Amino acid sequence: MRCPTWLSACARSSFAAAPSGAPPTATSRFTRRQSSTVAEIKLVLGLGNTGKQYERTRHNVGFLVAHELERRLDAPSPQFEHNAAVSRASYKGRRVLLARPLTMMNLSGLAASSLLRFYKFDPSELLVVYDELDLAFGRIRLRPGGSAGGHNGVRSVITSLGTQEFARLRVGVGRPTRGDPIRYVLGRWTAEEAESLEAVIGRAADAAEAVLGQGLVEAMNSFNGE
Repeated sequence: MRCPTWLSACARSSFAAAPSGAPPTATSRFTRRQSSTVAEIKLVLGLGNTGKQYERTRHNVGFLVAHELERRLDAPSPQFEHNAAVSRASYKGRRVLLARPLTMMNLSGLAASSLLRFYKFDPSELLVVYDELDLAFGRIRLRPGGSAGGHNGVRSVITSLGTQEFARLRVGVGRPTRGDPIRYVLGRWTAEEAESLEAVIGRAADAAEAVLGQGLVEAMNSFNGE
């Protein structure tokens, strides 16, 4: 088992960021074969921004959870493909892909759609992990689908896949009482938050593992009531 490195450096390899811009328009639509509440998750996609300047920001909590899952599942070093860093892990004998888009947040859908098409996964077999302003810091919520809720990375995934029906794991970062929410999510953790961050990321990784092992409904029952 590799030693945990995500807290000391969110991404020791600093990937070159793709140019920012508007979310892409979907060029193809996915036909959903089954509901995300019953599907077996095959791809966990943690959202964030690439580059050292973003490593310790609230908006990169999805990357932190993906790194923790890579550590727990003893995943090999990621390969760079389909606009993402992709680790091929094994969970209880079955393959699970752990991925982090190499684009900026607003273009996350490029990685999601390319990976699903190449590996012939259904959108219902995707779990997206990201930061949530409308949850208090440290709160965890799972859901089977729905709107982007103002999150540009999720909006990009919805646009590229042509569907809202994919599982989400939302990790609360809290909403600022004043000031610009965008500056807030792109800001660094407070000293108080940083003290609790490892436990929060661990709990979010627990929730992701529960989805992998028990399915979304059982995981929701276990984690959404907390």
